[in-house]
Amino acid sequence: MVLARRTVTVNMPDGVMAVSSAWLRNQCACASCLHPSGQRLLDPATISFDLQAVRCEPRDGWLYVWWTPDDHESVYSIKSLLASPVTPAVDTWDRSAIAAPPTATHDAIAADPEALLAWLREVDRLGFGLLQGVPIIDGEVTRVAELFGFVRETNYGRFFDVRSVVDPTNLANTSLGLAAHSDNPYREPVPTLQLLHCLASSASGGENIVVDGFRIADEVRRQQPDGFGLLANRSVSFSYRDEATDLSTTAPLIELDTAGTVRGVRFNARSMQPPSLPTDEMVAWFDAYLLFARLLADPAYQVQFRLEPGDLFIVNNRRVLHGRSAYEASAGSRHLQGCYADIDGLRSTISVLERTR
Repeated sequence: MVLARRTVTVNMPDGVMAVSSAWLRNQCACASCLHPSGQRLLDPATISFDLQAVRCEPRDGWLYVWWTPDDHESVYSIKSLLASPVTPAVDTWDRSAIAAPPTATHDAIAADPEALLAWLREVDRLGFGLLQGVPIIDGEVTRVAELFGFVRETNYGRFFDVRSVVDPTNLANTSLGLAAHSDNPYREPVPTLQLLHCLASSASGGENIVVDGFRIADEVRRQQPDGFGLLANRSVSFSYRDEATDLSTTAPLIELDTAGTVRGVRFNARSMQPPSLPTDEMVAWFDAYLLFARLLADPAYQVQFRLEPGDLFIVNNRRVLHGRSAYEASAGSRHLQGCYADIDGLRSTISVLERTR
Protein backbone atom coordinates (compact mmCIF):
# COMPACT_ATOMS: atom_id res chain seq x y z
CA MET A 1 0.00 0.00 0.00
CA VAL A 2 1.34 3.42 -0.95
CA LEU A 3 -0.14 6.58 0.51
CA ALA A 4 0.78 9.84 -1.17
CA ARG A 5 -0.68 13.31 -1.13
CA ARG A 6 -2.08 13.02 -4.66
CA THR A 7 -2.73 9.29 -5.05
CA VAL A 8 -3.75 6.17 -3.17
CA THR A 9 -2.35 2.82 -4.33
CA VAL A 10 -3.72 -0.30 -2.65
CA ASN A 11 -2.57 -3.90 -3.14
CA MET A 12 -5.75 -5.88 -3.79
CA PRO A 13 -6.10 -9.69 -3.91
CA ASP A 14 -6.43 -9.58 -7.71
CA GLY A 15 -4.11 -6.69 -8.50
CA VAL A 16 -3.17 -3.11 -7.69
CA MET A 17 -5.69 -0.27 -7.49
CA ALA A 18 -4.25 3.21 -7.96
CA VAL A 19 -6.58 6.21 -7.86
CA SER A 20 -6.49 9.95 -7.35
CA SER A 21 -6.88 10.88 -3.69
CA ALA A 22 -9.30 13.71 -4.54
CA TRP A 23 -11.37 11.42 -6.80
CA LEU A 24 -11.60 8.81 -4.05
CA ARG A 25 -12.53 11.36 -1.39
CA ASN A 26 -15.18 12.76 -3.73
CA GLN A 27 -16.76 9.28 -4.05
CA CYS A 28 -17.53 9.00 -0.34
CA ALA A 29 -21.13 7.91 0.16
CA CYS A 30 -21.51 8.46 3.90
CA ALA A 31 -24.52 10.40 5.21
CA SER A 32 -22.56 13.65 5.47
CA CYS A 33 -21.28 13.38 1.88
CA LEU A 34 -24.28 11.93 0.01
CA HIS A 35 -27.96 12.78 0.42
CA PRO A 36 -30.51 9.92 0.46
CA SER A 37 -31.75 11.26 -2.90
CA GLY A 38 -28.42 10.24 -4.40
CA GLN A 39 -27.24 13.83 -4.88
CA ARG A 40 -23.85 14.75 -3.51
CA LEU A 41 -23.59 16.94 -0.41
CA LEU A 42 -19.79 17.16 -0.41
CA ASP A 43 -18.68 20.50 -1.84
CA PRO A 44 -15.49 19.99 -3.91
CA ALA A 45 -14.39 23.47 -2.83
CA THR A 46 -13.89 22.03 0.69
CA ILE A 47 -11.53 19.25 -0.45
CA SER A 48 -8.03 20.34 0.54
CA PHE A 49 -5.12 20.41 -1.90
CA ASP A 50 -3.21 18.82 1.00
CA LEU A 51 -5.64 15.89 1.17
CA GLN A 52 -3.95 12.64 2.13
CA ALA A 53 -5.10 9.14 3.03
CA VAL A 54 -3.35 8.32 6.29
CA ARG A 55 -4.60 4.74 6.38
CA CYS A 56 -6.33 2.30 3.98
CA GLU A 57 -7.68 -1.14 4.77
CA PRO A 58 -9.29 -3.42 2.15
CA ARG A 59 -11.53 -5.85 4.00
CA ASP A 60 -14.31 -8.24 2.90
CA GLY A 61 -15.04 -6.40 -0.33
CA TRP A 62 -14.85 -2.94 1.23
CA LEU A 63 -12.13 -0.31 1.36
CA TYR A 64 -11.81 1.74 4.56
CA VAL A 65 -9.92 5.03 4.25
CA TRP A 66 -9.02 7.62 6.88
CA TRP A 67 -8.35 11.12 5.56
CA THR A 68 -6.37 14.13 6.70
CA PRO A 69 -6.61 17.11 7.16
CA ASP A 70 -10.42 16.86 7.33
CA ASP A 71 -10.31 13.93 9.79
CA HIS A 72 -12.90 11.95 7.82
CA GLU A 73 -13.50 8.22 7.47
CA SER A 74 -14.85 6.77 4.21
CA VAL A 75 -16.04 3.28 3.31
CA TYR A 76 -16.20 2.19 -0.34
CA SER A 77 -17.46 -0.85 -2.21
CA ILE A 78 -14.37 -2.20 -3.96
CA LYS A 79 -16.55 -3.64 -6.72
CA SER A 80 -18.01 -0.22 -7.50
CA LEU A 81 -14.57 1.43 -7.43
CA LEU A 82 -13.16 -1.09 -9.91
CA ALA A 83 -16.16 -0.93 -12.27
CA SER A 84 -15.42 0.82 -15.54
CA PRO A 85 -18.12 2.82 -17.31
CA VAL A 86 -19.31 0.98 -20.39
CA THR A 87 -20.35 2.86 -23.49
CA PRO A 88 -22.76 0.66 -25.47
CA ALA A 89 -21.76 -0.02 -29.04
CA VAL A 90 -23.92 1.61 -31.70
CA ASP A 91 -25.65 -0.74 -34.15
CA THR A 92 -25.29 1.18 -37.38
CA TRP A 93 -27.33 -0.02 -40.33
CA ASP A 94 -28.01 0.26 -44.03
CA ARG A 95 -30.69 -1.19 -46.32
CA SER A 96 -29.11 -4.64 -46.27
CA ALA A 97 -29.39 -4.80 -42.48
CA ILE A 98 -32.89 -3.37 -41.99
CA ALA A 99 -35.77 -3.77 -44.43
CA ALA A 100 -38.41 -1.86 -42.43
CA PRO A 101 -38.72 0.31 -39.31
CA PRO A 102 -39.13 -1.33 -35.88
CA THR A 103 -42.92 -1.21 -35.56
CA ALA A 104 -45.48 -1.28 -32.77
CA THR A 105 -49.16 -0.39 -32.44
CA HIS A 106 -50.36 2.69 -30.61
CA ASP A 107 -52.89 0.79 -28.49
CA ALA A 108 -50.24 -1.69 -27.34
CA ILE A 109 -47.65 0.84 -26.18
CA ALA A 110 -50.31 3.05 -24.59
CA ALA A 111 -51.72 0.16 -22.52
CA ASP A 112 -48.74 -2.12 -21.86
CA PRO A 113 -45.46 -0.86 -20.28
CA GLU A 114 -43.65 -3.95 -21.61
CA ALA A 115 -44.70 -3.14 -25.18
CA LEU A 116 -43.69 0.50 -24.70
CA LEU A 117 -40.30 -0.55 -23.31
CA ALA A 118 -39.64 -2.96 -26.18
CA TRP A 119 -40.47 -0.34 -28.81
CA LEU A 120 -38.49 2.46 -27.14
CA ARG A 121 -35.45 0.20 -26.86
CA GLU A 122 -35.53 -0.42 -30.61
CA VAL A 123 -36.04 3.27 -31.35
CA ASP A 124 -33.03 4.09 -29.18
CA ARG A 125 -30.91 1.28 -30.65
CA LEU A 126 -31.59 2.06 -34.31
CA GLY A 127 -32.52 5.73 -34.14
CA PHE A 128 -36.01 5.45 -35.65
CA GLY A 129 -39.29 3.59 -35.39
CA LEU A 130 -42.89 3.39 -36.60
CA LEU A 131 -46.23 3.36 -34.78
CA GLN A 132 -49.42 2.18 -36.43
CA GLY A 133 -53.01 2.83 -35.45
CA VAL A 134 -52.43 6.29 -33.98
CA PRO A 135 -55.80 8.10 -33.71
CA ILE A 136 -56.28 10.53 -36.59
CA ILE A 137 -56.92 13.52 -34.36
CA ASP A 138 -55.50 17.03 -34.57
CA GLY A 139 -52.47 17.30 -32.27
CA GLU A 140 -52.33 13.57 -31.46
CA VAL A 141 -48.61 13.59 -32.30
CA THR A 142 -47.96 15.51 -29.06
CA ARG A 143 -49.86 12.96 -27.00
CA VAL A 144 -47.67 10.20 -28.42
CA ALA A 145 -44.56 12.18 -27.44
CA GLU A 146 -45.94 12.47 -23.92
CA LEU A 147 -46.11 8.68 -23.59
CA PHE A 148 -42.34 8.77 -23.01
CA GLY A 149 -41.24 12.39 -22.61
CA PHE A 150 -42.10 16.02 -23.14
CA VAL A 151 -42.87 18.11 -26.22
CA ARG A 152 -40.23 20.66 -27.13
CA GLU A 153 -42.07 23.75 -28.32
CA THR A 154 -40.41 25.90 -31.01
CA ASN A 155 -41.30 28.85 -33.23
CA TYR A 156 -43.31 26.31 -35.27
CA GLY A 157 -45.56 25.83 -32.25
CA ARG A 158 -46.28 22.89 -29.98
CA PHE A 159 -46.98 20.93 -33.15
CA PHE A 160 -46.91 21.88 -36.81
CA ASP A 161 -48.48 20.88 -40.13
CA VAL A 162 -46.51 19.50 -43.07
CA ARG A 163 -48.47 19.89 -46.30
CA SER A 164 -48.27 21.81 -49.55
CA VAL A 165 -49.21 25.50 -49.13
CA VAL A 166 -49.05 28.65 -51.26
CA ASP A 167 -45.90 30.77 -50.74
CA PRO A 168 -44.19 28.45 -48.23
CA THR A 169 -41.31 29.64 -46.02
CA ASN A 170 -40.05 26.07 -45.70
CA LEU A 171 -39.58 23.52 -48.48
CA ALA A 172 -41.25 20.91 -46.26
CA ASN A 173 -44.52 22.70 -47.09
CA THR A 174 -44.22 22.05 -50.82
CA SER A 175 -44.74 18.87 -52.82
CA LEU A 176 -41.07 18.74 -53.77
CA GLY A 177 -38.88 15.81 -52.86
CA LEU A 178 -36.58 16.40 -49.90
CA ALA A 179 -33.12 14.86 -49.67
CA ALA A 180 -32.30 13.15 -46.38
CA HIS A 181 -31.52 15.82 -43.80
CA SER A 182 -31.41 16.79 -40.14
CA ASP A 183 -34.22 19.02 -38.91
CA ASN A 184 -33.56 22.44 -37.38
CA PRO A 185 -29.74 22.39 -37.62
CA TYR A 186 -29.83 26.15 -37.03
CA ARG A 187 -30.87 25.64 -33.39
CA GLU A 188 -28.60 25.19 -30.40
CA PRO A 189 -29.34 22.72 -29.04
CA VAL A 190 -30.88 20.84 -31.96
CA PRO A 191 -34.14 19.00 -31.15
CA THR A 192 -33.05 15.42 -30.64
CA LEU A 193 -36.32 13.69 -31.57
CA GLN A 194 -38.82 14.39 -34.33
CA LEU A 195 -42.22 12.75 -34.61
CA LEU A 196 -44.37 12.90 -37.77
CA HIS A 197 -47.97 11.66 -37.75
CA CYS A 198 -49.85 10.97 -40.99
CA LEU A 199 -53.41 12.35 -41.10
CA ALA A 200 -53.99 12.01 -44.86
CA SER A 201 -52.10 10.27 -47.66
CA SER A 202 -54.01 9.97 -50.93
CA ALA A 203 -51.46 11.72 -53.16
CA SER A 204 -49.21 9.72 -55.44
CA GLY A 205 -45.61 9.67 -54.19
CA GLY A 206 -44.33 11.09 -50.92
CA GLU A 207 -42.52 7.93 -49.73
CA ASN A 208 -40.47 8.51 -46.61
CA ILE A 209 -36.71 7.93 -46.52
CA VAL A 210 -34.48 7.39 -43.48
CA VAL A 211 -30.69 6.99 -43.45
CA ASP A 212 -28.36 6.17 -40.56
CA GLY A 213 -26.08 9.21 -40.41
CA PHE A 214 -23.63 7.35 -38.18
CA ARG A 215 -23.28 4.65 -40.85
CA ILE A 216 -22.65 7.31 -43.51
CA ALA A 217 -20.10 9.10 -41.31
CA ASP A 218 -18.24 5.83 -40.75
CA GLU A 219 -18.11 5.24 -44.51
CA VAL A 220 -16.80 8.75 -45.17
CA ARG A 221 -14.13 8.18 -42.51
CA ARG A 222 -13.13 4.93 -44.23
CA GLN A 223 -12.96 6.42 -47.74
CA GLN A 224 -11.65 9.92 -46.97
CA PRO A 225 -10.11 10.06 -43.48
CA ASP A 226 -8.61 13.53 -43.93
CA GLY A 227 -11.85 14.97 -45.26
CA PHE A 228 -13.76 13.29 -42.44
CA GLY A 229 -11.47 15.03 -39.97
CA LEU A 230 -12.34 18.38 -41.54
CA LEU A 231 -16.09 17.68 -41.43
CA ALA A 232 -15.68 16.92 -37.72
CA ASN A 233 -13.36 19.82 -36.85
CA ARG A 234 -14.37 22.73 -39.07
CA SER A 235 -17.62 24.54 -38.33
CA VAL A 236 -20.26 25.70 -40.78
CA SER A 237 -23.16 28.08 -40.27
CA PHE A 238 -26.83 27.13 -40.47
CA SER A 239 -29.64 29.69 -40.54
CA TYR A 240 -33.40 30.06 -40.94
CA ARG A 241 -35.38 33.29 -41.29
CA ASP A 242 -38.98 34.25 -41.82
CA GLU A 243 -41.05 37.28 -40.83
CA ALA A 244 -41.08 36.34 -37.16
CA THR A 245 -37.93 34.24 -36.76
CA ASP A 246 -34.18 34.61 -37.19
CA LEU A 247 -32.22 31.54 -36.08
CA SER A 248 -28.59 30.64 -36.67
CA THR A 249 -25.78 28.61 -35.17
CA THR A 250 -22.32 27.40 -36.11
CA ALA A 251 -21.18 23.80 -35.66
CA PRO A 252 -19.34 20.96 -37.46
CA LEU A 253 -21.35 18.56 -39.62
CA ILE A 254 -20.08 15.63 -37.57
CA GLU A 255 -19.73 15.69 -33.78
CA LEU A 256 -17.26 13.33 -32.09
CA ASP A 257 -16.81 12.36 -28.46
CA THR A 258 -13.41 12.42 -26.77
CA ALA A 259 -12.69 8.89 -28.04
CA GLY A 260 -13.33 9.94 -31.65
CA THR A 261 -16.67 8.12 -31.88
CA VAL A 262 -19.45 9.79 -33.89
CA ARG A 263 -22.12 11.08 -31.50
CA GLY A 264 -24.03 13.52 -33.69
CA VAL A 265 -24.67 14.53 -37.31
CA ARG A 266 -25.99 17.90 -38.46
CA PHE A 267 -26.66 17.88 -42.21
CA ASN A 268 -29.07 20.11 -44.11
CA ALA A 269 -27.99 21.59 -47.45
CA ARG A 270 -31.02 23.90 -47.54
CA SER A 271 -29.92 25.95 -44.54
CA MET A 272 -26.11 25.57 -44.57
CA GLN A 273 -23.45 28.07 -45.56
CA PRO A 274 -20.08 26.50 -46.55
CA PRO A 275 -17.13 27.13 -44.22
CA SER A 276 -14.43 29.69 -44.89
CA LEU A 277 -11.22 27.67 -45.13
CA PRO A 278 -7.80 27.78 -46.79
CA THR A 279 -8.00 26.49 -50.36
CA ASP A 280 -6.40 23.10 -49.68
CA GLU A 281 -8.73 22.45 -46.75
CA MET A 282 -11.74 23.68 -48.70
CA VAL A 283 -11.04 21.16 -51.48
CA ALA A 284 -10.77 18.28 -49.01
CA TRP A 285 -13.79 19.50 -47.00
CA PHE A 286 -15.98 19.63 -50.11
CA ASP A 287 -14.77 16.26 -51.34
CA ALA A 288 -15.91 14.72 -48.05
CA TYR A 289 -19.12 16.77 -47.99
CA LEU A 290 -20.09 15.69 -51.50
CA LEU A 291 -19.28 12.08 -50.67
CA PHE A 292 -21.50 12.34 -47.58
CA ALA A 293 -24.36 13.74 -49.71
CA ARG A 294 -23.95 11.05 -52.40
CA LEU A 295 -24.00 8.28 -49.82
CA LEU A 296 -27.15 9.73 -48.28
CA ALA A 297 -28.78 9.61 -51.72
CA ASP A 298 -27.63 6.03 -52.41
CA PRO A 299 -30.59 3.61 -52.08
CA ALA A 300 -28.20 1.03 -50.58
CA TYR A 301 -28.16 3.09 -47.38
CA GLN A 302 -31.84 4.07 -47.33
CA VAL A 303 -34.86 2.48 -45.70
CA GLN A 304 -38.03 3.61 -47.52
CA PHE A 305 -41.65 3.26 -46.46
CA ARG A 306 -44.97 4.95 -47.10
CA LEU A 307 -47.00 6.46 -44.29
CA GLU A 308 -50.69 5.68 -44.30
CA PRO A 309 -53.26 7.59 -42.22
CA GLY A 310 -52.71 6.65 -38.57
CA ASP A 311 -49.01 5.90 -39.02
CA LEU A 312 -46.41 7.87 -37.06
CA PHE A 313 -42.66 7.70 -37.35
CA ILE A 314 -40.00 8.95 -34.97
CA VAL A 315 -36.32 9.69 -35.64
CA ASN A 316 -33.31 10.51 -33.51
CA ASN A 317 -32.63 13.82 -35.22
CA ARG A 318 -28.95 13.83 -34.27
CA ARG A 319 -28.39 10.47 -35.92
CA VAL A 320 -31.01 9.43 -38.48
CA LEU A 321 -31.61 11.74 -41.42
CA HIS A 322 -35.02 11.72 -43.05
CA GLY A 323 -36.46 12.83 -46.37
CA ARG A 324 -39.21 12.06 -48.86
CA SER A 325 -39.86 11.62 -52.53
CA ALA A 326 -41.88 14.22 -54.43
CA TYR A 327 -45.64 13.84 -54.56
CA GLU A 328 -48.47 15.03 -56.82
CA ALA A 329 -50.35 17.60 -54.73
CA SER A 330 -53.03 18.18 -57.38
CA ALA A 331 -54.08 14.52 -57.47
CA GLY A 332 -54.70 13.91 -53.77
CA SER A 333 -53.69 15.09 -50.32
CA ARG A 334 -50.74 14.50 -48.02
CA HIS A 335 -51.01 15.94 -44.52
CA LEU A 336 -48.61 15.20 -41.66
CA GLN A 337 -48.39 16.78 -38.24
CA GLY A 338 -45.07 16.89 -36.42
CA CYS A 339 -43.57 17.82 -33.10
CA TYR A 340 -40.20 17.74 -31.42
CA ALA A 341 -39.11 16.07 -28.20
CA ASP A 342 -35.80 15.11 -26.63
CA ILE A 343 -34.06 11.77 -26.41
CA ASP A 344 -33.11 12.18 -22.76
CA GLY A 345 -36.80 11.83 -21.91
CA LEU A 346 -37.05 8.66 -24.02
CA ARG A 347 -33.96 7.17 -22.37
CA SER A 348 -35.20 8.18 -18.92
CA THR A 349 -38.45 6.32 -19.60
CA ILE A 350 -36.52 3.25 -20.72
CA SER A 351 -34.49 3.28 -17.47
CA VAL A 352 -37.55 3.77 -15.27
CA LEU A 353 -39.47 0.99 -17.02
CA GLU A 354 -36.47 -1.36 -16.72
CA ARG A 355 -36.08 -0.81 -12.99
CA THR A 356 -39.80 -1.10 -12.25
CA ARG A 357 -40.44 -4.30 -14.26
